Amino acid sequence: MRFADKIALVTGSGRGFGRAIALRLAGEGADVVVNYVRNREPAESTAAEIRALGRRAEIVKANVGDPEDIQRLAEAAREAFGGVDILVNNAASGYIRPVMQQKVKGWDWTMDINARAALFLTQACVPMMRERGGGRVVNISSLGSVRCMPEYVVIGASKAALEALTRYMGAELAPEGIIVNAVSGGVADTGALKHFERADQMLSYSRERTPAGRIITPPDLAGVVAFLCSADASMIVGQVVVVDGGYSVMM
Repeated sequence: MRFADKIALVTGSGRGFGRAIALRLAGEGADVVVNYVRNREPAESTAAEIRALGRRAEIVKANVGDPEDIQRLAEAAREAFGGVDILVNNAASGYIRPVMQQKVKGWDWTMDINARAALFLTQACVPMMRERGGGRVVNISSLGSVRCMPEYVVIGASKAALEALTRYMGAELAPEGIIVNAVSGGVADTGALKHFERADQMLSYSRERTPAGRIITPPDLAGVVAFLCSADASMIVGQVVVVDGGYSVMM
């Protein structure tokens, strides 16, 4: 068990990538703080599966776009389990619109949840990691940070900011044994795709263009997150690991 006696906090862990990550870490011994913001039922389901694995789960409703909620989420982890060893900044949101239809409100909302939250939730968790002798932070990005996707401009910009934060946090925190990296996932058939008008076309195109012969699944990405949280990845610092079956290497 690579994560026996470890505490993981995974934001947005009721469904999709976050759920898969929470279950993978629990399957390897971690107790998990399950976070959601709107729908409690999926979070309850994730927590139930974690408990079925013999691990503890604490469900916390918090909007990571709200600085007060960020502090409350970190304190809930301390109160429930005594601290945090692993932080996965997975929660994401955003306005899917063309460049010329974007608005200030949508920009602020997307940046606050997708980028700002990672910085300030990390700030809130680092003191607990120091107390526990080190830690791991993994930020979940996407290919839209470096490649253009339809109507993805604000989300892509927020993910680019997240990747820059990953480098800065990685460089600053590594001397304390707190290792920060990011995982950038390719297109996956998750609930997030329902917000795209051409979701079926995106899935079909991605399948055809992926050298591995299929699009990624949440467990594919969760496995790489688990690796980055392990001792084997202690010398990988401030990097963005792409998990896309080779899609992004094609012309």
